[in-house]
Amino acid sequence: MIKIFTDGAAKGNPGPGGYGAVLLLGDSVLEVGEGKKLTTNNEMELRAVVEALKSIPMGEKEVEIYTDSKYVVEGATGWIFGWMENGWKTKAKEDVSHKEIWQELIDLLKTVKVNWHKVPGHVGIVGNERADTIASDLGEGKKVFLYNGPRDGYEYEIENTEYDEQKAVERSEARKRQALKAYSYISKVDGVIETHKTWTECEARVKGKSGVRYKKAISAEEEREIIEDFS
Repeated sequence: MIKIFTDGAAKGNPGPGGYGAVLLLGDSVLEVGEGKKLTTNNEMELRAVVEALKSIPMGEKEVEIYTDSKYVVEGATGWIFGWMENGWKTKAKEDVSHKEIWQELIDLLKTVKVNWHKVPGHVGIVGNERADTIASDLGEGKKVFLYNGPRDGYEYEIENTEYDEQKAVERSEARKRQALKAYSYISKVDGVIETHKTWTECEARVKGKSGVRYKKAISAEEEREIIEDFS
């Protein structure tokens, strides 16, 4: 079965970005990707899937897609049906973002069955790491060689879809923590420790300086622990 690994990136979101995909086509491998001057992460994640599906050989009936985009997976397996029923409007009666690309995907899904794999990002899945590199480099305007040739000549072990589960858990916890409201921020510059109520204040103190330390606290108790650690 064909395996497809996709990723998208945008610096600034919106900002310059790109998409990348790696297709394992039996005894051959195909990489696709392109940059765009102004885009979003979601647009590039979606475009990566669409362009990858456009690139599979005619007659193929089933593929595996590995992506770290919740937007793409949940959109393709759920949201899209409601959007169509509502005339391409969201529940808030707003126009669906990237409608034209979603419509392209619908047409493609009529011809091929997709087994979706929502995977964690940046946890060592070889194919997705390569797709991320393609997307990021193209988004930065770098010249990228896109491979198209025999599997034996491809340097990445993309058949391996295992990943570091502990790293995935840590990334998930870090994202949850990042979303929590800060109690304070603590910085240490030139040996002097200060607390700040906002990230803006903390950033202004540490930006551009070397040998500094800073950390977010989500409670008074954690603030005391960080100050003790910094001391």
